[in-house]
Amino acid sequence: MSTVLETEEHQALRAAVAALGKRYGRDYMTSVVRDGAHPRELWTEAARLGYLGVNLPEEYGGGGGGMAELSIVLEELGAAGSPLLMMVVSPAICGTVIARFGTDSQKQQWLPGLTDGSLTMAFGITEPDAGSNSHRITTTARKDGDDWLLTGRKVFVSGVDIADATLIVGRTEDARSGRLKPCLFIVPRDAPGFGRSQIDMELQAPEKQFELVLDDVRLPADALVGGGEDAGLLQLFAGLNPERIMTAAFGIGMGRYALDRAVDYAKTRQVWKEPIGSHQAIAHPLAQAHIELELARLMMQKAALLYDDGDDIGAGEAANMAKYAAGEACVKAVDQAVHTLGGNGLTREYGLASLITAARVARIAPVSREMILNYVSHQSLGLPKSY
Repeated sequence: MSTVLETEEHQALRAAVAALGKRYGRDYMTSVVRDGAHPRELWTEAARLGYLGVNLPEEYGGGGGGMAELSIVLEELGAAGSPLLMMVVSPAICGTVIARFGTDSQKQQWLPGLTDGSLTMAFGITEPDAGSNSHRITTTARKDGDDWLLTGRKVFVSGVDIADATLIVGRTEDARSGRLKPCLFIVPRDAPGFGRSQIDMELQAPEKQFELVLDDVRLPADALVGGGEDAGLLQLFAGLNPERIMTAAFGIGMGRYALDRAVDYAKTRQVWKEPIGSHQAIAHPLAQAHIELELARLMMQKAALLYDDGDDIGAGEAANMAKYAAGEACVKAVDQAVHTLGGNGLTREYGLASLITAARVARIAPVSREMILNYVSHQSLGLPKSY
């Protein structure tokens, strides 16, 4: 009995999203960036076709699928040159956390909108002094009657300008032990004391990056995800695994786009008698890039399968590995694509040069490759910690 890695439904979804991406493509995304706009047309159409909420529960208008389906959507949009970075944040992280841990009221308030694209949610975890160390988060929430007061700072938060709310990772004091423990809060964009300033980035992307300042932001009791104070760590990792899986999809899609452009060029560019793609010095590095992208996708599929099956621990290892592999494969594919085109690889006409910076996102965010190596050396290999 033969087995396939993807079901017929998955293959059909991949083909349909690829067709949507092709209608928009790299030129569309480039024009959006040039105009300082957001890819609202593509976002809206992807939502209308059911792609944005494919991982969210059917009872709230979603597709009832999981990360396997959502990662296919982002990968194929990326392979067409028009990735939607906010998919990593809004439906994957925030939508998943609310679907798994939110109260009935929170689910009813947010999930239909996150599914149909009418609502968007950002995610704030990184802090100026904490970096990748979530244990050093200093954003704190304290009780004031029935309300919460949230104070702290966040950096590199994507899309806050277009998000209706931001899911903020903070810490509260455990009444029994006095220790700080993680909690997640839904903070509306217009909440008093919730300030934002845009970070000037070299990265050319429609999604803007922001630093947030939370100055005693007063939140009602139901702003706390789940309504209780005991599931914060579970909620956090329920969001971080999808984030890594989707970052892998982002990197694989971008790598595929660059590789396809390079292959097309190598087939037709002729300097001597034969196209340059006939020379092994050109062909072999492109073949190697293809192999590494395919390997990264295999690990991404494994991570998505484990996560969708409810194996959070197994998914944690695989999602970190997938994100690492995809980041490395993406950077190498983009570098080799630019090199294949030579001087043309640095022109705006061919649209690859801007990916040199963008590709590094998959290596750096949401967690650096070094921190992933730490995770694998500790968790997978059982080696002692260096910190």
